[in-house]
Amino acid sequence: MRRGPGEASLRRRRAPARLLVAVAALVTCTIWLWSSSADLTLASYKAQDVDVNKLWRTANSNGWRASSAPRSYWPPPPTESETNGYLRVRCNGGLNQQRTAICNAVVAARIMNATLVLPELDANSFWRDESGFIGIYDVPHFIKTLKYDVRIAMSVPDIITNGKTKKLKAYQIRPPRDAPVTWYTTVALEKMKSYGAIYLTPFSHRLAEDINDPEIQRLRCRVNYHALRFKPNIMKTSSEIVNKLRSEGHFMSIHLRFEMDMLAFAGCIDIFTPQEQKILIKYRKENFAEKELVYRERRLIGKCPLTPEEVGLILRALGFDNTTHIYLASGELFGGKRFMRPFKDMFSRLENHSSVGPGKLEENTRGLAGSAVDYMVCLLSDIFMPTYDGPSNFANNLIGHRLYYGFRTNITPNRKALAPIFMDREVGLTAGFEERVRQVMTKTYVGGPHKRIHPEPFYTNSWPECFCQENPRNHADKCPPDNIYEVLENQFRSEENEESIEVKATSQIDSTSQTEETVI
Repeated sequence: MRRGPGEASLRRRRAPARLLVAVAALVTCTIWLWSSSADLTLASYKAQDVDVNKLWRTANSNGWRASSAPRSYWPPPPTESETNGYLRVRCNGGLNQQRTAICNAVVAARIMNATLVLPELDANSFWRDESGFIGIYDVPHFIKTLKYDVRIAMSVPDIITNGKTKKLKAYQIRPPRDAPVTWYTTVALEKMKSYGAIYLTPFSHRLAEDINDPEIQRLRCRVNYHALRFKPNIMKTSSEIVNKLRSEGHFMSIHLRFEMDMLAFAGCIDIFTPQEQKILIKYRKENFAEKELVYRERRLIGKCPLTPEEVGLILRALGFDNTTHIYLASGELFGGKRFMRPFKDMFSRLENHSSVGPGKLEENTRGLAGSAVDYMVCLLSDIFMPTYDGPSNFANNLIGHRLYYGFRTNITPNRKALAPIFMDREVGLTAGFEERVRQVMTKTYVGGPHKRIHPEPFYTNSWPECFCQENPRNHADKCPPDNIYEVLENQFRSEENEESIEVKATSQIDSTSQTEETVI
């Protein structure tokens, strides 16, 4: 179809206008891209100062807050006459492996409608600590906090057999690793009903973490973050250390997992002297399954703990300077002072529970009490940085606890992504080193609520089950009513009263029967 001369003239007049619009758009986009590029460049080279200031503060909660109270009907635990039996467990491993085992034991008892005997803590060969539960945790607080959830006894009861009084003997079972709930409601419960008590040992990682019941998961949080409180002397020492550190401003805590057991487990031994390598190899043979491990391969897949020097280089790349106050949580570092010297040269304000504590800890500082103090100081620090979060229960539990405690900043280095950068530096390829480290680390800041993705453990991230919102999009995320504990208390008292009435009625029946027998 042909157009008239008027239309053609109009099109000629519009052309320059369209060209101007296009040029203006191009200029605008160019300016925007340049500006964005400048911002990105600024972020790459100068944002470390801004990031450091942000990291000292808690992360954005996006309207979420911690809440592990029940949000649906939660019946009281069984009374003495209703219980299916007694559950004993032996929690093996270090302090934090035992901590997760205690949480799982409470859940197992609840699932089986059983009475939990105060968990036993293994006096393992590494810590050589026999403090036990009552030597580390506040037992009255533990029992009181969980009174709406599970019935707890200090020991199995006495029974009378053939006129003799003796302790009820528990049937011993070795539970499968990560056993499902169904194992407890079938195999374990059947033995409990048959024998009156069962003894599960060992009890580390013996209950599946992924349980499709938010109320059960919230019970884990109630145990971990509310019921498990350390003894007053440990809390007092921890508080004094934190107050002293805080009096000088912000402080960071670092878990230096550069210890003999972890290095031997990881198979990262090539950086040590021949004599030190022999010690690590011997320890590995005695304590872990035989497996051929190649140091370079292990390092490239992120399986080697960071060295103290690597930790210092990461912090310096992020913009932390030598005025940064650092609390070191660790056992005895393997390899001695030569591994710490480069770190101290970069960051001189280093403390630990021995150097900044109010005095010598009553318990062995290498044992569970020292680990408990480290745990509390790290929990309350402004920033926490683990150097090995693989099978490190200390780091994993702390990251989860700090999330629950108010979205506190955790800096978790991606060792796999950092390994080639450090390996290049070791052979003299140092160009752009700090920029490369920064590019990795800016993707690893953790503190705010985020979705748990396998293999991240529940104890490292209990969101969303143990968090809630006042005005949620999803009704399941709504915070429980403020009087939830009043409701639970009323249910608990009602159950107690019913039990009391039943006991009185039974006593009256027994009394009447005895009177009738006397009359007869």
